[in-house]
Amino acid sequence: MTTTTTPTTSGGAAAGFGSRLRAAPAALWRGRATDAAWVRPAFLGLLLLTALLYLWNLSANGWANAFYSAAVQAGASNWEAFLYGSSDAGNSITVDKPPASLWVMALSVRLFGLSSFSILLPEAIMGVLTVALVYALVRRHLSPQAGLIAGAVTALTPVATLMFRFNNPDALLVLLVTLATYLTVRGVEDGRARWVLWAGVAVGFAFLTKQLQAFLILPVLVGVYLVASPRRLGIRFAHLFGALGTLILSAGWWVAIVTLVPASMRPYIGGSQDNSFLELTFGYNGLGRLTGNETGSVTGGGTARAGGGMWGETGIGRLFSGEFGTQIAWLLPAALALLVVGLVVLWRRPRTDGARVTVLLLGGTLVVTGLAFSFGAGIIHPYYSVALAPAIGGLVGAGAWLLWQRRVALWARIVAAVVVLGTTWWTVVLMAQASSFLPWLRVVVVMAGVLAAVALIALPVVRAFAPIAVVAALVAALTAPMAWSVNTALTAHTGSLPTAGPAVAAGFGGRGGGFGGMRQGFGQQGAFGGAQRGFGFGGGTGTGTQGGFGGQTGTQGGFGGGTGTQGGFGGGFARGGAGGLLGGDVSVSSALVQALQSNASSYTWAAAAVGSQNAASYQLASGESVMPIGGFNGSDPSPTLAQFEEYVADGRIHYFIGSGGIGRSNGGSSASSEIAAWVEDHFTATTIGGVTVYDLTSGSQTAGA
Repeated sequence: MTTTTTPTTSGGAAAGFGSRLRAAPAALWRGRATDAAWVRPAFLGLLLLTALLYLWNLSANGWANAFYSAAVQAGASNWEAFLYGSSDAGNSITVDKPPASLWVMALSVRLFGLSSFSILLPEAIMGVLTVALVYALVRRHLSPQAGLIAGAVTALTPVATLMFRFNNPDALLVLLVTLATYLTVRGVEDGRARWVLWAGVAVGFAFLTKQLQAFLILPVLVGVYLVASPRRLGIRFAHLFGALGTLILSAGWWVAIVTLVPASMRPYIGGSQDNSFLELTFGYNGLGRLTGNETGSVTGGGTARAGGGMWGETGIGRLFSGEFGTQIAWLLPAALALLVVGLVVLWRRPRTDGARVTVLLLGGTLVVTGLAFSFGAGIIHPYYSVALAPAIGGLVGAGAWLLWQRRVALWARIVAAVVVLGTTWWTVVLMAQASSFLPWLRVVVVMAGVLAAVALIALPVVRAFAPIAVVAALVAALTAPMAWSVNTALTAHTGSLPTAGPAVAAGFGGRGGGFGGMRQGFGQQGAFGGAQRGFGFGGGTGTGTQGGFGGQTGTQGGFGGGTGTQGGFGGGFARGGAGGLLGGDVSVSSALVQALQSNASSYTWAAAAVGSQNAASYQLASGESVMPIGGFNGSDPSPTLAQFEEYVADGRIHYFIGSGGIGRSNGGSSASSEIAAWVEDHFTATTIGGVTVYDLTSGSQTAGA
C-alpha cells in the first residue's frame, strides 16, 4: 500500500512563491507570451542604452544647478528643511518651487552621502522610467515596434538627455505626467475607477513638483476620458470627481501644512512677495508665466515688444527657432504631421478604441503644452520643452506604425516619404545652427532620407526594400538628435540655464557669455554677461572671467554698473563679490571655507549672501548653512532689514559675504539692497580668499572705505 504525503498549506505556498521567484528572471526576459522572441530583449536593450546615456559621465555636472543642490543638502541634514524644501538648513527661505523633486534627491543623499552622483542619480532613473512608460503606453494598443520607436525618440531628444542628467524639477514632472497619461489609458480600457484615481495622485504630486505646469495636461486627460470611457456618462463624471479628490489629497496635504502653519514657525516661501504659497502658485509660477506679470522675477530681455514678451518673441514659431529648435524640435514637425495621420486613420474607430485614445492623449498633450510654451510671455527657458518629449516620441512611434501597416496603399507610402523628406530637410536646417559640429553628418542624413523615401515609394516593386526603408528612415530621423544627445552627455553642464548639444547661432545662451548670441547668454559660467568674453546684456562687453550684467569689465563684475574688479548692482552693493546670478557655481577658496566652518555650530547661519545662487555655492563648499538673502533673485523680502538686524544682534549669523546678486528685480523687494548697505555702513570689510566678507560678530563699526 502506497502512502501519499500531502504537503502542508504553508509549505505549498512557500514552494509556489519560490518557484515564481526563480521564474521571475525568465519571465522578465520573455515578456508577454504572445510577443515575438525579439520584443523583450529589444525593450530591455532600449532601457539599458538609455541608462548608459543618462548615467555616463554624470558626475561631470558637479552640483548642476547649485540652487537645488544646496536645498537637497539642507533637506538631507534637516527634516524641517526636507519638508518645506528650504534652501538652507537654518530654514530661512524655501526654493521657489514645491519640494517633491527635492525629496527624492535628498533621500538619495541620505542613503549614499552627499555627492554630485547621489543627487543626479534619481534624475537619470526617472529618465529611464519615463522611456519605459512611453514604450508601454504606445505598444499597448499599437505594437512593440511603435513602442520602441516612441521610447527611442524620447530618450534621444537632446533636452531629455540634458534634464534627466540635471537636478531641476522637470525630470520628476515629466515622469509623473507620463504616468498619469498611461494610467488614463488603462482606465479607458476597462472603465475601472482605480486607474483614474491613481492618475489624480500622479498629477497631484506633479503639482508638488512644478505647480501649475502640471495642470496643463488636465484638460486633455479629462476630455479624453469623458469621450472614451466605456462607462455611462454619469459614472464617468463620478470617476473624474474621484480623481479630483485624489489630486487634492495628494497635493493638498502639503499645501495645507504650509498655509496653516504660522509664518513665524516655518521658512519664508521663496519666489513670493508676501510669504504666500498661493501667491507663488498663481503669480510667479502660475498665470504670470503666461501673462509676464511676475513681480520679483529676473527680466529676460529688455522691454516687452508687440507679439513678444520679456523673454523673447512669442508665437507658433518659438519652439522651432533658436535654442528651442535644437533642444526639442528635431521631430516636432513629424509628430504634428503624424498626429494628423493618426486622427484621420483612427477617427472612424469606436470611441473606446485604445489606439485612438493613445493618439488623442499624446496629441492633446503636445498641442496644449506646446501652445502654452509658445505664447507664454513670462519666464520661459528652452529646457522647459522637455515636457514635450514623451508626446513627440509617442506620436512619431504611433504614426509611423499606422503608416507602415498601410504601406500597400500608395497614399500611405507617399505620406511616409513626404514625412521622411520633410524631417530630413528640417534636420539639416537645425544642424546648420551649429555648422562646425560634425558637418559630415548632414551628408549622411540627406543620403539616408532620400534613400528611405525612394525605398518607401518602391516597396511594391521590390519587397526587399522594406528593411532598407526602415533603417534609412531611422538614420535620417535619429542620427542628428542622437549626436546632440551624446554631445550633451559628454559635456559638463552647470548653472540655472543649461542647454543641450553644441553651441548654436542664436538663443538664450549656455556655456558662456552674454544674452542672445552663440550661447553667450545666461551663461553656465558667470552672470549675465560674459564668462567667456561674451557680450554683456545691457551694452558693452564682459571681457573678464565674470563680466557683469550691463557691460562691466574685470574679474568680478556685478549687476548694473561699475568697472574693474568690484562692479556691483547699480554701481555698488555687494562689492568685491565673485558670484554669478544665473551662472554656475561660484569658486570658493579653501581659506573662505575654513572661515565659514570655524565654530559654525555656534551659529544658525555660518554666513549670509545675497541671492540663492551665490549662497548655494558657499553652502555646498563649506557644508554649513548659508542664508540666501532675497531668495533666488535676491528680490524676495526675506529677511527684512529689521529681521536681519535682529538675527545679527542675537549672534545667529557669523559672516556677510559681499557677493553679487540682483537685489531688486521687476518690482520686487529692495530688502537685500538695504541689508547690504546696512552691513557696509556698520561693519568693516575684510578679504578672505579674494572675496569681501564682513564679520557680523565683531561688533557694530563704521566700515572703512
